[in-house]
Amino acid sequence: MMQQYLGIKENHPTMLVFYRMGDFYELFFEDAEKASRLLGITLTARGVASGNPIKMCGVPFHSLDGYLAKLVKLGESVAICEQIGDPATSKGPVERKVMRVVTPGTLTDADLLPEKAERPLLAMCSITQRKTVTTGLAWLSLASGALKLMEFSGDSATVAVRLQQELERIVPAEILSGDNGSLFDDYAGTHINRVPDWHFDVVGGHKALLDQLGVATLTGFGADGLGAAFGAAGALLRYAQSTQGRGLQHVRSLITETESEFIGLDAATRRNLELTETIRGQESPTLFSLLDHCRTAMGSRMLRHWLHHARRDQKVARARHEAIAALAQSEAAGPLAATLAQVPDIERITTRIALLSARPRDLAALRDGLLQLPALRGDVVRCYGPGQGGETGLLAAIHTALATPTACLDLLVRAVAQEPAAMVRDGGVFATGFDAELDELRALSENAGQFLLDLETRERARTGIANLRVEYNKVHGFYIEVTHGQTDKVPDDYRRRQTLKNAERYITPELKVFEDKALSAQDKALVREKMLYDLLLADLAPHIGTLQTISQGLAQLDTLNALTEHAQQHNWAAPQLVDEPCINIVEGRHPVVEKQIERFIANDCRFVNERRLLLITGPNMGGKSTFMRQVALITLLAYVGSYVPAASATIGPIDRIFTRIGATDDLAGGRSTFMVEMTESAAILNGATEHSLVLMDEVGRGTSTFDGLALAWAIARHLIDTSRSFTLFATHYFELTQLPDSHPSAANVHLSAVEHKDSIVFLHAVQPGPASQSYGLQVAQLAGVPQPVIKAARKHLARLEAQALDATPQRDLFAAPTADPYAQEEEEEASAPLAALNAAQQALLDAIADLDPDALTPRDALEQLYQLKRLAAA
Repeated sequence: MMQQYLGIKENHPTMLVFYRMGDFYELFFEDAEKASRLLGITLTARGVASGNPIKMCGVPFHSLDGYLAKLVKLGESVAICEQIGDPATSKGPVERKVMRVVTPGTLTDADLLPEKAERPLLAMCSITQRKTVTTGLAWLSLASGALKLMEFSGDSATVAVRLQQELERIVPAEILSGDNGSLFDDYAGTHINRVPDWHFDVVGGHKALLDQLGVATLTGFGADGLGAAFGAAGALLRYAQSTQGRGLQHVRSLITETESEFIGLDAATRRNLELTETIRGQESPTLFSLLDHCRTAMGSRMLRHWLHHARRDQKVARARHEAIAALAQSEAAGPLAATLAQVPDIERITTRIALLSARPRDLAALRDGLLQLPALRGDVVRCYGPGQGGETGLLAAIHTALATPTACLDLLVRAVAQEPAAMVRDGGVFATGFDAELDELRALSENAGQFLLDLETRERARTGIANLRVEYNKVHGFYIEVTHGQTDKVPDDYRRRQTLKNAERYITPELKVFEDKALSAQDKALVREKMLYDLLLADLAPHIGTLQTISQGLAQLDTLNALTEHAQQHNWAAPQLVDEPCINIVEGRHPVVEKQIERFIANDCRFVNERRLLLITGPNMGGKSTFMRQVALITLLAYVGSYVPAASATIGPIDRIFTRIGATDDLAGGRSTFMVEMTESAAILNGATEHSLVLMDEVGRGTSTFDGLALAWAIARHLIDTSRSFTLFATHYFELTQLPDSHPSAANVHLSAVEHKDSIVFLHAVQPGPASQSYGLQVAQLAGVPQPVIKAARKHLARLEAQALDATPQRDLFAAPTADPYAQEEEEEASAPLAALNAAQQALLDAIADLDPDALTPRDALEQLYQLKRLAAA
């Protein structure tokens, strides 16, 4: 037996081999030590090899899924070795074979997969010609059958950056790389599996794709001209097929993605905007958790995909906006939600049918789900109307996709019992009337109870033993039980089967004949059900394509309905996507934050071609980061196809969204907080275009004041003059507020706050112009910094401000250079103090004259008083 095990282990050296022995899966040697440590199960020993005990551990076969889930979560791969021989006829060890391989990227079992997320398998192939590297990616979600390709070229540094971005977008659970591959070495958080380089053959990969899709050319899939991507696809398909032990008949289509298809979001942006995971790694509160009102797992997965893959093509988002409008106007969202709640995960059930791993209750759930299609189609039809796309809109396409597959549904209704057993081996899978032979075999087993009652009645009358009983158990079969006090009445044809303390058990020729027939019928019925089940899965195979179309239609409908429901409940508005460059948001709100606080202050944001950078100042905790993030989220939601949290939003073309927010380090990677900040800033400056939206928060604060100020000024200048991106630039460097004086496309705004005695009130309102101060000491006081420290800081601040007033003012950082800068500087030094005094006096007089107490709100009055106080101090 150990020789058989070692032969199997030799073919799967990097995997844990679960070796079936009776009711247990056993692990041996190093596998046993590793599994014992990872799973917390007892390590034992059995037998000796090379003078050392053979270490082993095991898990019950019926508990396998729980252990597999834990191992896969830890990034381990497992080879499941089953008994395929008959123990009754085998000479020597029962024949065993690895029937499937479970790896992080090839999961299809419902118990092992996250319900609302995909776990794709990805392969990469690179081809270098001269100094140009062409990298092809192929990735497959085995649970849905979605196969995708992508290819890009450039120098090695450019390709490495691009590869990192794509991996952050796709988030593969497992990566296939060649023996000599090195680009993946720095990619953390996923399982990397090395396979032979010859698996990435381009010609072989192209042929494998043609065979898999059953076509003569890939032109219809937009794959013409690819090369390295074919090599990746070949390795991917070979690996996926080997893990399943069979073909992938549910992989029937191919999507070729391009660089310009989606709005670009790098890892920092996805993290900072908290799309599907908070900055701390939690699942909520996030944009996804907020919007996920989906009633099916298929819808939740599609919503997650849309959030990470917003299309640049405005037609896609407009079609979704029209569908949401139609659903909202028809008031069909409620009935749709109730019906969708009765639909199972048809997408993943279809995959398990294709891989012959579907269980009886999967088929029952599929049947019940398909029965909901007529009601869903009726609700969708009610949404059609003038101005809603008619028969050409997205809802019309969904209506077509949800056509009931009559032949498939009829087969499931006839074949599957209303409440089948969990496993085929338990029997009771098929409905009565589906198979005559099975019904006959079942009748023999089911009629056993009546036969035993009749026999018991006859034997009591024949023997005169009133307490005689005819019974059955799994160990001893059928028997007649007689107490010891009545054994003298037992007839001669009784044969003793078992002696108990108080009774004897007998068998008669008649009972023996029935036992053989009944038990044989039960065994035959189970064998018959297994055979019928295999045939049923084969009969369902031709319907896989139709079921996949239905699942896609259901997922889209569920996602659109969830977005409609949220928009109606929270007063979201339909955005307008236009061709002119602009972002004009009126009374915008942060979709997640507004749900976490009692009263959220809505703010406007206006970008046009002549106004491209907003310089944002204001106190910490004043709402700068929230304002910036909400602009990005509203923009993204508009292109996702959702309504947005605003009174109105008009948004032009967007190609990428960049964020540089927060301060974190990367100690494991050897990068300080400032290094991370500069790395993210470099990515923005190198990648942003005039169609990009950029969020820059407190750039330059991780180094000395003058270094940071100089960097912030240079970065802002680059974004204005070179990138020309729409930019929200938050800073505490008040020197930067001079920037709009020399650059008309920049403007100052600030988050308002008012000071009352020693405390501060944040108004969270975005207003024109720069902030008057940072309120750093007030925020420190709110944070609980001890009062002696606050008082000492106030005294020191007063000394610093006095020194600053006495010192020679700095020359304008943003002024254009002159022919004689030194002469101009001397002139400024002589005139600056008097000019500053005159300007302050005039500003104070103007402010007093402009005050209109009748027109001021209490909040405005407090702020005006504070401004007067500052002017008077100046």
